[in-house]
Amino acid sequence: MELLLLRYPFTFLFIAFLALYQVNPAFRYFCKMTFYKLWVFTVSILVIMLSIPRGRDAENMKFLRMMFLPLKYIFGLKIVVKGKENLRTKKPFVLVLNHQTSLDIMVMMEILPDRCVPIAKKEILYMGTFGLACWLSGIIFIDRKKKEESITTLTQVCVLLFPEGTRNHGGSMLPFKRGAFQLAVKAQVPVIPVVISSYCKFYNQKEKIFTTGKSIIQILPEVDTVGLGPDDVPKLTEQVRDSMLTTFQGISGMTNGASH
Repeated sequence: MELLLLRYPFTFLFIAFLALYQVNPAFRYFCKMTFYKLWVFTVSILVIMLSIPRGRDAENMKFLRMMFLPLKYIFGLKIVVKGKENLRTKKPFVLVLNHQTSLDIMVMMEILPDRCVPIAKKEILYMGTFGLACWLSGIIFIDRKKKEESITTLTQVCVLLFPEGTRNHGGSMLPFKRGAFQLAVKAQVPVIPVVISSYCKFYNQKEKIFTTGKSIIQILPEVDTVGLGPDDVPKLTEQVRDSMLTTFQGISGMTNGASH
């Protein structure tokens, strides 16, 4: 063993790495998440280079989307999309998704429509090359402390929001913030709910588990907002959350579900 280490140190380290990767779930989790972050920040440089000639434009989102699509094959994830017909519309709409982990970015790219602009917290803008790539792709950054600035008049493109406002690792859904629904009502455009199944069978941040697995994306029928006003927003918010929570429990294989 000592002779092998002395003569072929890199070979020995590589074999040790592979062995540790196979037998230690926490080490495998660390490796995959490190690769994920390095991939995002490195390939963002290519997105920036491709986007600069056009400048800040929602059309550049296609480059960002292309950057994430190979990751599902690298990580051995099967993504099944149901209800694609509910996105076949050319009119503006507000797309709302449940938010679990940073992997949501990778998964949502599977269904992100053309000229659909995500709305994100402003902190992402300062995340190096990834932040600049997002800015060039037309992503709208908001200050969550300034609620009035979160509601913008967007009628030429669709927008994507996570109504929970932050990541939820609890296996259910947090209460929804009303910004997405205020926006939809103000613009009189429909809300299209999208539900991503729980990652718990292949990913767990607390227990440091990241294996191969399957994620289901269920696109629900649009919820019309024509004729609704500000007073209808609370009811609309709860209506959409209830339908998304029921769907989440169903596609995640939860028998008893979680409480509201």
